[in-house]
Amino acid sequence: MPTSKHYPVLIVGGSGIVGSQAAQTLRRLHPELPIAIGGRNLERAKKTAGDVGNAEAVKVDVAEADLGLSDQRFSAVVMFAKDDTLNGLKHAQAKKIPYIGISSGVFEVGPEMALHIRAPRSAPILMGSQWLVGAATLPTLEFAREFESLESIELAAVFDEQDMGGPAAAADFERLTQAAPSPLILKDGKWRWINGAEATRQVKDREGAVREANTYTPLDVLSLATATDAKSIRFDLVYGESATRKRGEPFSTEIIIELKGRLKNGKAGSARYDLFHPGGQAPVTALSVAIAVERLLGLAGGEKVEPGLYFPDSLIEPAYALRRHQEFGMEVRRAAANFHPSKSGV
Repeated sequence: MPTSKHYPVLIVGGSGIVGSQAAQTLRRLHPELPIAIGGRNLERAKKTAGDVGNAEAVKVDVAEADLGLSDQRFSAVVMFAKDDTLNGLKHAQAKKIPYIGISSGVFEVGPEMALHIRAPRSAPILMGSQWLVGAATLPTLEFAREFESLESIELAAVFDEQDMGGPAAAADFERLTQAAPSPLILKDGKWRWINGAEATRQVKDREGAVREANTYTPLDVLSLATATDAKSIRFDLVYGESATRKRGEPFSTEIIIELKGRLKNGKAGSARYDLFHPGGQAPVTALSVAIAVERLLGLAGGEKVEPGLYFPDSLIEPAYALRRHQEFGMEVRRAAANFHPSKSGV
């Protein structure tokens, strides 16, 4: 279907720091796709809509069952803020249009899943609360192609404390790190909630500095556990000064991916990839959301998605996502693979 025939994509929180970048990125990918910037402050939304072009501003009230939108029509709903009411998801189900949520922790997905179970054929629901909406998981799956089988996946992100974004993002981060239960990992094939010393580890950033990381549980651990045969999976977060800011430059963001298993040549080995974006997390998140929107609407990567409950990696081709991220400024560096002699091969 041509983009000109779509109703607007509603971006709730679209005038925020990351939401506005997502709207701009979606506009860059699809110049003719109508966009609606939704928010509580209509004047601010109007300004963002004017900057984006071919966009309108709408006042959204997540406390209302219909988001206060009456009979307005949209082609998809993208929720940037944490919606405790889930009215955004309920609205998408009622209108039978795609929905993307990006703010739920592993311990919070039950209500979203319950709505899908109640009405499984109502709408395509993308659970996009992986780190930066799949920016770690999708490249990991692409890099995993060099392995015949995986033993472990260890992910780490460097998140600069000045790279938080707006108040909604700060509230999400505080909730997910302070109110959450112990972080969840997969270890030796068993799911475990961990704490104490086990919930920390030392990681080296892209410049070789050793950093203290704390275990964190975005949905990446669930996505990767179902998409691979890895027996151990964990995600750790370094929250503090990024390497670039230490040098007096603007903050940046990093994703560290370490894989271990049996390589395609039959030998046991490991590989490390460093992903880096000089603009921080906002442009990475923005592109990930834009890629998700275009896939759900059938604008890239396949036909329009049917109703169901999805992770980003259920729908988006990893190689395509990685290529797009590199086009939009992400740097990828691969360390040389290491071989590990072993009788078992792993």
